[in-house]
Amino acid sequence: MSEKVSDNTSLPKASRRGLVQLYTGDGKGKTTAAIGVAVRALGNGLRVYLAFFMKGAAPSGERAILACLPGARVQSFGTAGFVDPDHIKPVEREKAREGLAAAREAVRGGEFDLVILDELALAASWGLVSVDDVLALLADKPEGVEMIITGRRADARLVKAADLVTEMVKVKHPYDRGVPARQGIEY
Repeated sequence: MSEKVSDNTSLPKASRRGLVQLYTGDGKGKTTAAIGVAVRALGNGLRVYLAFFMKGAAPSGERAILACLPGARVQSFGTAGFVDPDHIKPVEREKAREGLAAAREAVRGGEFDLVILDELALAASWGLVSVDDVLALLADKPEGVEMIITGRRADARLVKAADLVTEMVKVKHPYDRGVPARQGIEY
């Protein structure tokens, strides 16, 4: 049985109130929750921009499939491998700044209804971008744009500025037993 996709075009963009959502904490599921909202938005005819901070050349199932969906634009702003917060490279800061500039364009450009900034909270926590620059982006957000920021260690000012904050709490995780990330499940 085929399900009819809802068309959100009957709701004028100006009447949609865009909020700021923040998914943070040490538990698993921040990016997964944001991707779920992206899929829901796309299924309702909304246009979605996804920027992945600190996630560069590594393979990603969610980036691969979302990039194929009509209405979605996906960009990655990171390098191969993980960022070491004790030894941040200039290129890692530059990639994060490029990501923030692209995010600013996506938020202000009028092309997207939902803007997801994955791992931006952690990038700000580690100083790849300034929290003040992230807060300025939130302040410049047009009323009709929904924004989701993910990442551990969200600054208290980001928590205060967000309309919805969900903290993912780790109770138990297979990483703690040495089980590595599994393709198709964790990435």
